Order: sequence, then structure tokens, then C-alpha cells
Amino acid sequence: MSIKDRFKLIMDREKLTAGAFAESIGVAQATISHILGPRNKYPSTDIILRLHQRYSDINLNWLLTGEGNMSNDSNSTEESIFDYPLFAEKPENPGNESNEMENRKEIVLETQRKAPKEIVKQEIIYKERPPRKITEIRIFFDDNTYETFKPEN
Repeated sequence: MSIKDRFKLIMDREKLTAGAFAESIGVAQATISHILGPRNKYPSTDIILRLHQRYSDINLNWLLTGEGNMSNDSNSTEESIFDYPLFAEKPENPGNESNEMENRKEIVLETQRKAPKEIVKQEIIYKERPPRKITEIRIFFDDNTYETFKPEN
């Protein structure tokens, strides 16, 4: 289990988003995103210490190495929750299920009628202009003078 996974376990235990978790330990959300992201950046010592200060029950050895229990609290049952098999034959917490069929009212949803797409016709009109002719050319000089050239017809 990587440190990224241990950070996720703490966030899951506290039921926090990455942004709320970052705020709770006093770091930028981008910092947590980099740790949880695909780059798998190892968090700085400062971030680990901030996390440990905020969540003092977290076992620092577990946080750094993954060894031992998540919590220093001996009464904590969190580890057994994570180790319990997902598809156990005899679940520990069976729901309050009854074998009786529940009466459910089904509501038929109206089907959306697809409106016919409006056909848009686009017409491009090319208008030809008569050819243009040069009637005059002026050249301006830096001494505030200019010359005018007119083509001979």
C-alpha cells in the first residue's frame, strides 16, 4: 500500500473530499491533488507533520511505512473494517431485510419525442465587382513633403 493509498484511507475515514482534507490540514488543494494524482508524488515532511498534528490518533509509523494499525487508539475497530472480505458468506451487519415482497408503484416515464431537426439551407452568393484601377499614389517623406504619382491613361 502506497502513502497515496494511506492518505485516501484517512480521507475516507473522515469522509472528506480532497479539498476539505487539504483545508483541514492547512495546505493547498493542489498539494493533495499532486499526492493523490498519477504522478504519485511523495508528500513533504511538513505535510505529514500537519496531517499528524490535525489527526493525532493516526499512527505515524503506519502513515510513513504502512506497518501497524492506522490508529493509535487501541479501541479502534477501523482496521478490521478494512480487512473484512467484501463478499462474505455471513455478513457482520445484515440489513433489516424482510423476505416479503415490497409493494412498489411503477411510474411510466413519458418517452421524449425527438423533434425533427430543422434543415438549414445556406446559400452563398458571389458578387463580382468591376476591376479596380489605381488612380493615385502618394509618397510621404520625413521632411513633411510628398509626391503624387498618377498613372497615364
